[in-house]
Parts: sequence; C-alpha cells; structure tokens
Amino acid sequence: MRRYIRTTLLGGIAAVLPLALVIMVFRWIIGLIEKYMGPIVALFQTDSKYLPYAIYIILIAAFLVMFFFIGVIVKTRIGNFLRSVVEKNLLKIPGYRIARETVKQFFGKNKSFFSQVVLIDPFNAGTLQTGFITEDQGEFITVFVPTGPNPTSGMIYHLSRDRVLLTETTVENGMKTIFSCGARSSEVFKSAAEDPGKWKSRA
Repeated sequence: MRRYIRTTLLGGIAAVLPLALVIMVFRWIIGLIEKYMGPIVALFQTDSKYLPYAIYIILIAAFLVMFFFIGVIVKTRIGNFLRSVVEKNLLKIPGYRIARETVKQFFGKNKSFFSQVVLIDPFNAGTLQTGFITEDQGEFITVFVPTGPNPTSGMIYHLSRDRVLLTETTVENGMKTIFSCGARSSEVFKSAAEDPGKWKSRA
C-alpha cells in the first residue's frame, strides 16, 4: 500500500509538473510585459476595462512587426554590413560575443566559433566537464566550458591534446545539454570518439 501510494503520488506530480512549469514561464513573460509596457499603458487614462488589454496587444504586435522589419533589413547586403560595423565598433560589451553565438546556436545557426563538443578533466580529478573547442593550436587545444543554464559565462582551459576527449555530437546538441543543466548528456557520451573509461586510469 505504501509503495502504491508513493508511486501514485509521484506519478501525479510528474503529470502536473510540466503544466506548472509552462504556467510559471507564461507568468514570467506576462510579468515582463507588465513591467516594461505598463508605464506606456498607464499614459492612456481611461475607465474602460478592456482598453488596457487592447493597448497591450497593440504594443506587442508593434514590437513583433519591428522585429520582423529588422530581420528583413539585416538579410539585405547593406543591412548585414551595417550590423557588422555596429557590432565591431560599438558593441564591445564583455560577453556580447559569447551571448551572440549562444543565441545563434539556440536558433540553429551553423556559424559558430565552437568547432566541436568535448569532454575534459582539467584537474585530473576524475570529473568530466562538457566543453567546446574554440581554437586548435596543434599541441594544445583551447576549450570553453560554459556554466549551465547560462552559457554566456564559464571557464577557458588550454589543454594538451591527450587531455581532451573528442565527441561526435553536434554543437547544437551540446548547447542543449548546457541549457537543460546536463539533461540528455548521455547523447554526448554515446558519441564520444574514444572510450571514456580511460579517464578513470588518470584519476
């Protein structure tokens, strides 16, 4: 009876939890909308109950249209050139480049300075870390190990080639494991080009 109650209770939580997470995400998005668009809506003083909601919808639609036209402009040769100039000369904010490449990976873009997903044990402690090769100098390999679920920060390691375990998974899949705090890491291990067991002998 105890096992039945425990498994039934856990099953109910597992069934409701995804819906609860979706509701939490929507509440977070609505909170952002109210925080940044609320002052604009407050400028329209009215006794109508529905007018504020209409203003919110109009503002959201206006932002979507603006993003659409920005995307159209960026796709042109001149727009792409202007974006490159702005990013090169004005957007020199620390971490901007990593954030940009992370967004590209999240939306499935192919261009990235992350060339390959690897597993490393930089301190010979028997603990593997998921990283991305950013530069191959031949004898040494530079690896960026992002922090999850925020991959815009992390650590940079310069390791000898024999301390880097190459994998055959895509950078996109590797980035998904970072966003999900390590979930689906089994795909990274399955695609390892070498036997992960060799690290045990180094510990």
